[in-house]
Amino acid sequence: METRANYVLIGVFTLAVIAAAFGFVLWFQSLHTTKARSPFRVIFEGPASGLRNGGSVNFNGIRIGEVVSVKLDNPRRVVALAMIENNAPIRKDTLVGLEFQGLTGVAAISLKGGAEAAPPVPLDEDGVPVLTADPNALQDVTEAIRATLQNVNRIVADNQESVKNSLHNLETFTSALARNSEKIDNVMLKVDGVMGKADSLMLGLNAIAGGNNGGELSLMVKSIRDLAEDLDKRSGALMSDGRKTLGDISRAVNNFDRNPSRVIFGGSNNAAPEPAPAPAPAAAPAGPRRRQ
Repeated sequence: METRANYVLIGVFTLAVIAAAFGFVLWFQSLHTTKARSPFRVIFEGPASGLRNGGSVNFNGIRIGEVVSVKLDNPRRVVALAMIENNAPIRKDTLVGLEFQGLTGVAAISLKGGAEAAPPVPLDEDGVPVLTADPNALQDVTEAIRATLQNVNRIVADNQESVKNSLHNLETFTSALARNSEKIDNVMLKVDGVMGKADSLMLGLNAIAGGNNGGELSLMVKSIRDLAEDLDKRSGALMSDGRKTLGDISRAVNNFDRNPSRVIFGGSNNAAPEPAPAPAPAAAPAGPRRRQ
């Protein structure tokens, strides 16, 4: 019995702690929300089409709150109560209107502009700030939506035959595609084959041009370069041998010019020297010239 009582006390204590924590979170959230937001009232002198509970309140396109209630004050007046952020820079001259998300979207209260030096928003009888929407702006929005819908309707009505023909042509085209589906498949297969051959060709060109390991073209260029270098070396040696041969021939010709007999018959170093030529006889002296 004591063990069961302990288990019951432990369970009750655990549930109490959980409930207290949950209540503290709710209390803190409600306190934070209360401090962060305050009520704000908007009066529409005319219809407020599309405005619903939960709709957004936007200031210059930025959401600052939401609508909590919408009611009729009289047959021509709509009053919307919203909760907005306290730091929203709303002034007395801030413009109030409605904005829509698309043609069929939910309406949102739109707040725009206002000078920083303008006075704050006036308070209603119950102390809630209140602003009145511009009826001309609301009428302009409504008229714009109505005009847009009328223009769309007019375009469809004026082009009814064209739309019908377009739909008929689309149906004919899809039927033709359905009838020729096998041919289209064959064409696509041929295209795939051509693309495969093109891929093979590109791979071959890549292999010839270099690829990852140099390729055949690189090897061919290297072979041609080696052959050119070898020919250059061989031609250099051949020219050197030719110049040496020409030098030998030139020396032989010079020796033949100086001593042809030695070149033809040969000779030794002990041969007697050739006799020197005899001197020429001296001329007789001339006698005295006779006088005339």
